[in-house]
Amino acid sequence: MDYTLGTAFVRPFSLAAFTGLLLTLSFPSVGHPLFAWVALVPLLTAVCSATSINAFWLGLVAGVVHFAGTIYWIPTVMVDFGGLPVVAAWLVHLVFVSFLGLFIAGFAISIAVLVKQFGRAGLMFAPAVWVTMELGRIYLFTGFPWLLLGYSQVPFLVIAQAASIVGVLGISILVVAVNATVSYSWVERGNVRSLPAMVTGSVFVLVVAFGVWRLERSVLLNKGTSLTVAAVQGNVSQDDKWNRTRRDTILTTYLKQTRDAAGAGAELIVWPEAATQFPLAHDERSEMIRSTARATNTHLLIGTTEIQTGEQTRYYNAAHMIGPSGATTGVYRKQHLVPFGEYVPLQDALFFVSPLVEAVGSFSAGRSAQALPFQDDWVSTAICYEIIYPGLVRELVLAGADLLTTITNDAWFGLTAAPHQHFQMARMRAIEQGRYLVRSANTGISGIVDPYGRIIDRSALFEEAVLVSEVRLLTDITFYGRIGDMPAYLGLFVTVLALGWRRR
Repeated sequence: MDYTLGTAFVRPFSLAAFTGLLLTLSFPSVGHPLFAWVALVPLLTAVCSATSINAFWLGLVAGVVHFAGTIYWIPTVMVDFGGLPVVAAWLVHLVFVSFLGLFIAGFAISIAVLVKQFGRAGLMFAPAVWVTMELGRIYLFTGFPWLLLGYSQVPFLVIAQAASIVGVLGISILVVAVNATVSYSWVERGNVRSLPAMVTGSVFVLVVAFGVWRLERSVLLNKGTSLTVAAVQGNVSQDDKWNRTRRDTILTTYLKQTRDAAGAGAELIVWPEAATQFPLAHDERSEMIRSTARATNTHLLIGTTEIQTGEQTRYYNAAHMIGPSGATTGVYRKQHLVPFGEYVPLQDALFFVSPLVEAVGSFSAGRSAQALPFQDDWVSTAICYEIIYPGLVRELVLAGADLLTTITNDAWFGLTAAPHQHFQMARMRAIEQGRYLVRSANTGISGIVDPYGRIIDRSALFEEAVLVSEVRLLTDITFYGRIGDMPAYLGLFVTVLALGWRRR
């Protein structure tokens, strides 16, 4: 191969891979959110002079590197807990990572088309195109919106406060706008490049000013009704989770933690996802839990399984609210099931994952955003990775939830980055909705977060913990709570309009 041709081929793909690496380094637990502000610059620079087909491959490379680096823990979960052979697990992982990479490939080819139509100024459509692809990740094929770009900025709480207006997708728009502006300034010449820099810089300053103002005022900390809550973390390993010989010990642990929390003043005590090894409504051992609620005069929110019999038996991942009388006062059924965790998509096509199908079984999805009653107020719960769906949590708040809770079992992930990523995304929901959030995780990270995303208390991984703190039941609806993802849909409209303009 001619050296010049080889360099022309290698350089853009190296830039694309570098973007994938920088995107990975934008998220916990190995990176820093600063990387996100320049992560797309290498890819945009390469795409700017690429053909449409090359742009597609450049985007795919960036996407595969990014997702392989951030959800690297999936094959281990499938091998250790799904019974899948190592080769099959990595094959499934490659298929899944490549599928997610298609969204970044779609972003890259769209930018290449827009640059051909509008010149280098086409780079400035990047925020609209990117958020269009993130909408796709949320909704297509039930969605997998793990680590949308806006989540990277949660540690920068001054920036993240803008989510109360535009949501996590709005934060993504801002981050990509900075990337596009840097890229445009790099490839363009002359005074014309100063206009995007001035506009983007002004918006950035306004976002920072708003964040400083919102954090300094912190008016929500003095509103609403005070409530003492607890999150209990039993630290049950995944090997012990369904071990019949351990079920009494596990239940005893949670009951003791509940009494300890009540002794510390907790009025609402949150147990993790699937905390009971039995369906709460169909097992005599549930009386031990109900009697504890009566003895401590507390509300217990408990992750459990639920069985619905009839013409067809259905299994649900559910949460039950137990009142001080010991009666069940509300039930929420998980709506968004975890692919390859609670069901296996495309089972016929993925015939080689039959051991995983047998290990996972098949849960049914709940059909409504149901808040749970707490005295005269309402509490929501998002089960496991439901917390990464901004629209679902917004629906729960609009249904009346004055406090957010999320229950999960992250024991599957061990000491990987996944529990840190999951906790960071949960914090974003508190900011978006202007609500306190209580997170109970079987092995961690459990935590209590204020309406500005600040951590009041949190646990470490793989330890028993009882977190008790005062929160407030809030009723104010944020601007984002009112408009939802309208800014993102505006980006979708701009993208379709710009690409359609080319066709005319």
